[in-house]
Amino acid sequence: MIQPGEVYLVDLGFAGKYRLMVVLSRRDDSAPRALAVCAPITTSRRGGQYEVEVGRVPFLSADSCINVQGIQAVQHHELKRRIGSLPEAALAASKAALVFMFDLEESDN
Repeated sequence: MIQPGEVYLVDLGFAGKYRLMVVLSRRDDSAPRALAVCAPITTSRRGGQYEVEVGRVPFLSADSCINVQGIQAVQHHELKRRIGSLPEAALAASKAALVFMFDLEESDN
């Protein structure tokens, strides 16, 4: 079963391009669709709160970051090969970046 924090080589189809992406959505064995919400892992940094530093983990060739602005739903069959799992701290920081991106923090108003 696909788990949050796992990194996959993903077939993005239309461009015929494969990318490394991390699963951000929760595990849900009874989900109505076989989809995982994923974000790309990149070495190109733009800076800001939409990027989460991953550093260099054994299965990545360089220091990398997660670009949460690039999230997309991916069908399970497009997750071609599991590469590894990110540290829990990177997953927690990604969730915090999503809270920021979608303005989900409660306000005092």
